[in-house]
Amino acid sequence: MRLQNTDIHVIKRAVKDIFGPEAYVTLFGSRVDDTAKGGDIDLMVTVPHPVEKPAWGVAKVQTALILKLGERKIDIVLSAPNLQKTAIHRVAQEQGVPL
Repeated sequence: MRLQNTDIHVIKRAVKDIFGPEAYVTLFGSRVDDTAKGGDIDLMVTVPHPVEKPAWGVAKVQTALILKLGERKIDIVLSAPNLQKTAIHRVAQEQGVPL
């Protein structure tokens, strides 16, 4: 996994601050491959309760991460009971590594 421990801590803290203590994060995509180079940070945030304003929550997490980690491309997929699952959710579940 190509993330520093400090990056992981920042990501987990931002997700919990915005979506609550039960939320957890999975890293997927090219950053999971230790032999790859570069690439954006692909995250799936899983929340066990319905999320009223999912786009707003995702934007807040992305903003917090950019402010703390610097300008990086960060893609966030949100999984919650009230949100429709798509193909990218399946990819994140199959290839993802919990942070």
